[in-house]
Amino acid sequence: MVFVCPDRKCALCPRLVEFRKGNIAKFPSYYNGPVPPFGSIDAEVLIVGLAPGLNGANQTARPFTNDYAGDVLYPILKSFGFASGEYQKRKDDGFELKNVRVTNSVRCVPPQNKVTGDEVKTCGKFLIDEINDMKNLKIILTLGSVAHNAVLGVLGYKKASFKFAHNAVHKLERHNLLMVNSYHTSRYNINTGVLTYEMFENVIKNIKELL
Repeated sequence: MVFVCPDRKCALCPRLVEFRKGNIAKFPSYYNGPVPPFGSIDAEVLIVGLAPGLNGANQTARPFTNDYAGDVLYPILKSFGFASGEYQKRKDDGFELKNVRVTNSVRCVPPQNKVTGDEVKTCGKFLIDEINDMKNLKIILTLGSVAHNAVLGVLGYKKASFKFAHNAVHKLERHNLLMVNSYHTSRYNINTGVLTYEMFENVIKNIKELL
């Protein structure tokens, strides 16, 4: 198995390193490091998000955990049989994913939840290692256009040939993979109606049927 997460003190992205230093001072009890993926490397589905939330994964060291986006994501995954246990917003809550792995395009929390193109590109080496190590992988679900473009970039596809659209299914033929798009399960998208619970349920239902 390859190592698919940067070192806890990864210094590849100067802006993120400076932000991390500030967070270590402000929030010394937080994890404050590149967040490892969640779920088995043997899963058939990989969900790719944007980056850890400041008070979510950056605190708990588990993607989408203690974050509004996870409050949407994880219960819906469970309702379709992709998880077991009770999601309680803690890394040690016993909640487990089934045939799904969750990761991020950028592994460190960014200022104002916004990443740069260089940061996505730099962290891409970890994403491609993760994808290549998932020998049973069939479907990649990208949450938002940043994740969509990050996956296309590391796999070497032209972004113009695969337009992001909610619940769209793209065939990545060279890799024998399907890529499914969804709007990110962020609080902003839910509150503004860009994404509803029903819309995201339809995405997960679609993935279950595709498997």
